[in-house]
Amino acid sequence: MTRSIETLTGSQLGDIDPDQALRDREEYKYLLDKLQEKMLQIQLAYYTQGRRAVIVLEGTDCAGKGGIIRRLTQPLDVRGVQVCPIGAPSAEEHRQHYLQRLWRRLPSSGSIAIFDRSWYGRVLVERIEGYCSQSAWQRAYAEINDFERMLHDDGVPVVKLLPVITKVEQMRRFEERLRNPRKQWKITSEDIRNWHRWDDYQLAFQEMLDKTSTECAPWHLIPGNRKWFARIEALKVVTEMLAQGVDISVPLMDQKLMKQAIEMLHRELKGS
Repeated sequence: MTRSIETLTGSQLGDIDPDQALRDREEYKYLLDKLQEKMLQIQLAYYTQGRRAVIVLEGTDCAGKGGIIRRLTQPLDVRGVQVCPIGAPSAEEHRQHYLQRLWRRLPSSGSIAIFDRSWYGRVLVERIEGYCSQSAWQRAYAEINDFERMLHDDGVPVVKLLPVITKVEQMRRFEERLRNPRKQWKITSEDIRNWHRWDDYQLAFQEMLDKTSTECAPWHLIPGNRKWFARIEALKVVTEMLAQGVDISVPLMDQKLMKQAIEMLHRELKGS
């Protein structure tokens, strides 16, 4: 399999081996610590330089999006990162253009926004479940490409991740959730309905890849059957993409401000 960091325009879901794995927990912990440290450096750089970034996660139910997001955000300062879980639109949002509610959640200067599902709902669930017309989801590919091109041209990198699991692994994870009272809340009637439309969703995912993996915003397919491997690969992609063209060295304090702080401390110590 080619590395997930590569641009995947025209790639096939069937080209991905979802069962790739790490050697052991020690390797996982070592790589996770290194990548999370780099992720924190990136956040500091984006904050001090006033940069913005968007990370998008799509995938089937139980694909591991939540686990990836938790490992991405675990080391970060909560003031500089926002997680945007995208569900069904409200009655008011139904009357607006589908991108409007997503546009409102774009990151402000110095912050990173992570979308747990995204504007791709128009060409996935809304397409499959008939929540919009055929002409609406067909023209959405070009609208989404224009939207992401606009962000790219404004200096906002868009990193898109698609964890890939098998239908057998999805069912195993469903069963695991059913056995665990702390995870049962994650299962909805929609999840069960979607599982029965697995083939339809696979076709929709493939068309999404074919039509929206662009030079400025490529899709990155993550082998997802082994959670440790998927999390590490996702962090590799995100840190590599967000570090491109960015000085991520630890920023030094302004010397004038440093001098003022030292003088203040000296005065306080003398007065105590």
